[in-house]
Formats: sequence, C-alpha cells, structure tokens
Amino acid sequence: MGYAPSKEVLEKYADVLVNFALNQGKGIRKGEIVFLQIPECAKPILKFLIRAVLKAGGNCIVDYSPEGLAKEFYDNADEKQLNFFPDKFLKGKVEQAGHFLSIISTINPRELQGINPKKIMIRQKVFKPYMEWRNEKENKGKFSWTLGLYGTEPMAKEAGLDLEEYWNQIIKACYLREKNPVEKWKSVSREINEIILKLNKMSIEKVHIKTLDSDNINLIVGIGKNRKWLGGRGNNIPSFEIFISPDCRITTGRIKFNQPLYRYGSLVKGISLEFKNGKVVKASAKSGENILKEMIKVENADKIGEFSLTDIKFSKIDKFMAETLFDENIGGNYGNSHIALGNAYKDSYTGNPSKVSKAKWKEMGYNESVIHTDIISTENKEVTAFLEDGSRKVIYRNGHFLI
Repeated sequence: MGYAPSKEVLEKYADVLVNFALNQGKGIRKGEIVFLQIPECAKPILKFLIRAVLKAGGNCIVDYSPEGLAKEFYDNADEKQLNFFPDKFLKGKVEQAGHFLSIISTINPRELQGINPKKIMIRQKVFKPYMEWRNEKENKGKFSWTLGLYGTEPMAKEAGLDLEEYWNQIIKACYLREKNPVEKWKSVSREINEIILKLNKMSIEKVHIKTLDSDNINLIVGIGKNRKWLGGRGNNIPSFEIFISPDCRITTGRIKFNQPLYRYGSLVKGISLEFKNGKVVKASAKSGENILKEMIKVENADKIGEFSLTDIKFSKIDKFMAETLFDENIGGNYGNSHIALGNAYKDSYTGNPSKVSKAKWKEMGYNESVIHTDIISTENKEVTAFLEDGSRKVIYRNGHFLI
C-alpha cells in the first residue's frame, strides 16, 4: 500500500484552512457559509474540512467534482457551448457564500495538453462576470477565499518526487508538524507584516530587479501611487510571498524564468518576456509557446498585475512541486520572485476599493483582465528600490529582505 497522509496531518491541515486562512487570516465566524470545492481525488480531506467548518459554527455547501471532465468538455463542446455562462447559478453561489475554500488536486496534471488553447481562452473570458462578482464582494469585505493542495501520485511524479516526499513538502510548508499550526501561522503572519509595514513607509516609486549570477533578469517595475504591499493574510496556504499590484504601464526590460509554468493542464518551459512601456513586446518559450502566446492575446494579459518576493526565512519549501500554489512560495536557496501577467489585486489600493470606479482604476494603472498567471524565477537576484526622495536602497538580495 502506498503513502497516505495521516489523520492527524489532514485534521491540522483542515484546521489551518478554515480557522486561519479564511477571513484574511482570522478564520471563519459562527453562522458564516463556506463553499467547499473539492475534486474527487482529494476526498480524504473533505470530511476534515466539513468537521472544521461545523466545529467553528459555520455552514457548508460542498461541490465535489469527478476527475477527467475538463478534457471531455473541451473535446466535445461547440462554439455555443464554449460560450455558455450559467449566470443565475454562479450569481447565487457568490451571493450566498461568505467564503470559498478550494483544494487543488488531480490524477492527470496534463489533462488539457493538446487541447486548442483558443478554446480555453474563450472559456476564461466567458467567466469574467463571475470573477467580477467575487471581486466586488471581496472589495466590500464580505467575501474571502483560500486554496490548499492535496498531493497525488501523478502530481508527485510530475515534480520528480515520490508521494511521501511530495507530502513532506506540504507538511513542512504548512507547519503541520507544529503542535498548533494555526498559532504558528499567526506568528509568521505577524513577522511578514513587520516587513510589509517597513516597505509601505518607504515611498517606493519603482524597483529594479537583476539576477546576480546571470543576465537573465534586468527589469524595471513601476510601483505607482496609492498602493500598499500585502502578504501573510491567508489567501492561499502556504503563503509567504510579499507582493504588490504595480502600475502596469511602467514595466520595462526583460526577464527569463527558470521555473516552468503549469497552466491550463499544460506545461510551458523556458519562458522569456520583454516589456516596453508596460506591455509585453516579445514572448517566447522553449516548449508550450502556443499556450503562452494565446494567453497573452487575451485583453490586458500582456501587462502585469502583481510583483512578488518570498524570503527564505519563512518558506520551508525546497523542492519543485509542479504546482504554482507552492512554486510561487518556494524558499530554496535564494527565495523566489514572480510576476503575474493579467489582473491586479485591487486590495493593494491604499483606500477603500469598493468606492473606486472602473475609470479610476484605469487612471491609476491597476490592470484588469480575466487572466492572472504567476510565472516564477528562483535565481539569485537583487532588488533595488528607487524612492520618491531620489535615493536608492537595496531591499532584497540572496533570498532575504534587507530592511
């Protein structure tokens, strides 16, 4: 019989997701409704999630999905079916639930490989209103979400690990060997917030990112006004990244990513991007380039919506996991930096995001797109901040914040 996570591990994992991650690191409150989105292969954790919600005084709505249906859909759907949008169902889902908790898991990491990427992009665009409803409710402080990971044998194999090694990364990353993982997460969150407070006091106009052991990155990211750094708040478990949604119009330079991208059930390797005046003007990949280019064709997916850094002080992840949720939080030898092509996080705004018009978001350079794709570099790098007073300060080097 193969490896399986213990009951204690799953119980602690569910506790972290429900009683820390949701509600921006505060956990759910009595009477709140949690929508659980769980794939079939993650069934062993489902009962622990339900139990954690009920013990916290919440209510559950469960979406338990079988495997292999995505490929079946794309193989057989015609244009009208690709454009079908279940508006009443999804509107009701967003209106009723206060929290979404989703588990990422699969028995076929490359299920959609070979599917025409144009079909996948059509589907992404169709669901734009759904994401807008979610974002609107979140901006009002009435909705939260988090993601967790349930490892399977095929996922581990994709990462070049056996299943026990794969789960060891999950257990380490989520502090599931701690006596009280929720309290550990609260402690880590406080430490991350200390760095964030320092960054937010610095009045950074732009940052320059360059690699120290290669010439793979030489990039300027313009931060812009009316923004704050974020992190340590439970959206995603684990979440060690400290990030900001920059002014998408200012990005200039080039970046090569040494980590592959798993997206839309396909693998994209050796990604290189060149930016000019905020837009991607050149994009290439050693494999999966058609996926990358189709994605960038989507409206505003050629601009960035997020810039992020992870300090190795916090992250215990030291293996490639073939899943963005973990790879964008890797500690390793030099931490990681990633940018997201596409949609910005509106809660990076220093004011009340629910009071801002679409025109104002555009005026401030907050990117808006149905795409949000994180692409990761784990090379050793130095990040220099250009401050409003004309001075410069190195804020990150060798995988550590220096503030």
